[in-house]
Amino acid sequence: MLSTLRRIVQEVGAARDLQAALDVIVRSVRMAMCTEVCSVYLYDEETSRYTLMASEGLNRSAVGRVTLSRSEGLVGQVGLREEPINLEDAASHPKFRYLKETGEERYRSFLGVPIIHHRNLLGVLVVQQNAQRRFDESEESFLVTMSAQLAGVIAHAEATGSLQLPNSENERPKQSRFTGVAGSPGIAIGNAVVLAPPADLGAVPDKDTENTDSESHIFFQALASVREQMKATADKLSDQVPAEEQALFDVYLRMLDDNALGAEVDAVIQKGQWAQGALKQVIEEHVRHFELMEDPYLRERAVDIKDLGRRVLSVLQQQQKGEVAWPEKAIVISEELTPAMLGEIPRDKLVGLVSVQGSGNSHVAILARAMGVPTIMGAVDLPWERMGNRDVIVDGNLGRVYASPSVELLSQYRNLVDEELAFVEGLESLKDEPCITPDHYRLPLWVNTGLMSDTVRSLDQGAEGVGLYRTEVPFMIRERFPSEKEQEKIYQKQLQIFHPRPVTIRTLDIGGDKSLSYFPIKEENPFLGWRGIRVTLDHPEIFLVQVRAMLKASVGLDNLRIMLPMVSGVPEVEEALYLIHRAYHEVLGEGLEIQLPPVGVMIEVPAAVYQVADFARRVDFLSIGSNDLTQYILAVDRNNPRVADLYHSFHPAVLHALKKVVSDAHEEGKPVSICGEMAGDPAAAVLLMAMGFDVLSMNATNLPRVKWALRNMPLEQAKELLDEVLSMDNPRVIRSAVELSLRHRGLDKVLGGVLN
Repeated sequence: MLSTLRRIVQEVGAARDLQAALDVIVRSVRMAMCTEVCSVYLYDEETSRYTLMASEGLNRSAVGRVTLSRSEGLVGQVGLREEPINLEDAASHPKFRYLKETGEERYRSFLGVPIIHHRNLLGVLVVQQNAQRRFDESEESFLVTMSAQLAGVIAHAEATGSLQLPNSENERPKQSRFTGVAGSPGIAIGNAVVLAPPADLGAVPDKDTENTDSESHIFFQALASVREQMKATADKLSDQVPAEEQALFDVYLRMLDDNALGAEVDAVIQKGQWAQGALKQVIEEHVRHFELMEDPYLRERAVDIKDLGRRVLSVLQQQQKGEVAWPEKAIVISEELTPAMLGEIPRDKLVGLVSVQGSGNSHVAILARAMGVPTIMGAVDLPWERMGNRDVIVDGNLGRVYASPSVELLSQYRNLVDEELAFVEGLESLKDEPCITPDHYRLPLWVNTGLMSDTVRSLDQGAEGVGLYRTEVPFMIRERFPSEKEQEKIYQKQLQIFHPRPVTIRTLDIGGDKSLSYFPIKEENPFLGWRGIRVTLDHPEIFLVQVRAMLKASVGLDNLRIMLPMVSGVPEVEEALYLIHRAYHEVLGEGLEIQLPPVGVMIEVPAAVYQVADFARRVDFLSIGSNDLTQYILAVDRNNPRVADLYHSFHPAVLHALKKVVSDAHEEGKPVSICGEMAGDPAAAVLLMAMGFDVLSMNATNLPRVKWALRNMPLEQAKELLDEVLSMDNPRVIRSAVELSLRHRGLDKVLGGVLN
């Protein structure tokens, strides 16, 4: 059965469109299960009806014409119950609905399974048989497996508009929504431009072309170039490999002949597909044939075919590199965005970014925030390779991507964008004003930085200090560890620009989802592994160099604060303090006049929450990293869109933990700040102020909005609101209560830019 499943999955993957995939499914499943009927009914949420979209066994004239309401018949019951229904005599079931057009009256047994994709019902897969019997357990499992495969195919078809139900040929492609991780806030509306990573055949998007002659010419040039490369390689190895292995190069060269692989690809180009897409189609077809072969040696040749395809693709990509047509408002979509890709995009055209892979802490997301470009990361279900030229909305506030949005949704988001621009322009007058509440409580607002562009924008927004400077960013953009002198220059520039404002520099925080190409950390569970202070204490040579660079950078400025990440116990703090004092005396020994800067720890893991008093007796300040603390308390990976609904900063456990940290730190007479994304959320900032945080540190983009909200919210009312929500047990209810309170005070503008 496994080999049958694999074969069907490969055939479905090779189908050129949804209807072809459905036809493969019903034909193959009917044959594999030896039944008389296999059918697929697709569900349209807008009309709340099922349509028979494919069938082997029922009357062909019924396909595309027969429809059922959501609760009608056995198909409707499968969908309502969202579980299989297995009947030996379907006609005797009270919900049986006789459909004369289908000719199903002669089929007694019935097995239907729902087709579900991320909790959304897409349709029902049905098999029927003449004999009166229940389908056995293995048959039911097989059909459930097939429905899971079909779910992804249908979801992708909906996203790209290739799912067209009857009577909708002239309608716009159906609107689809995908969820990812909010990488950079804001809303972008534009036209999708798909960028593929280099030499990745699977990542090549389909693209129609009218200039087939030009595409053919480019392709044959690339083919000739690869042939020359192959000949050169064969000559180079002629004295080093046996004759039988050398013969393989002759085989490859014959495959690369204009009349072999060349002719097949050119035939696809002549049908209107661009060269790269045509190459992808032909290579994947050959690979599928080889992978299905029984002979292990021949099956392994699929790898050779892939390699040849990648070589030709690499040359094609170089030839067509400058041919991207950039619309005025480009939303760049890729399987994996890289900093190098960003460098090739015209900044005046770029309005939004979407990456299937990556997290909110990836380098691209950090760059996007610095550039102020709305960005979605980790949109794992987005069929990105088929999104080219589609209208797209990127909601960087909620982490949503809308493909082929409706006219109504476009209008709503355009209004939000206009309102947002007007509101932000009005906040510019607050730049030099302090954050003081109506009842005269002053709360300093600092910023999180990592790039020079962050720094410039921070000063423009009126930041009073830096609550978090991410030193991993200078490490990530290099191909080796930066030297002490290089680090000194980087830190000195930050300290000088913000002087006399305080600058909190975090020691190197790698591991988890932040890696260095030249210092890879491979772990099965990186978030619970070697990261943050654990890495640098194990490598004191890295830690000491970095601390010495910070101390030397602070000479004559004295606005440096050093912060230790991912601390989970007192021994780590004491060991780090010892190394900091050692570095301090080493710098003094070089004749430099410096002061020992304040040292603080980050509260990011649950263990640290219960040791605040112990930490506070040893350090000068504490700062909460709310992003990591939330994910560890809730056991939810904040970068995983599949569990994004469970990650919530307003969770009661998170709020009580934050309040406890502030209380315990203040009992020891030490200040406590917060530098996670929560601080930049105006609704959350109101609660954080009420808890007694001494500083809120956030992304520069969000600072004016938070300042405006707090300047219009009395501290006493914020405390009353905090007391109210701390008695609640549902994070969404808590969020709603806070937002309702802000609306009652006329502060709903800070909640703008969001559609629920």
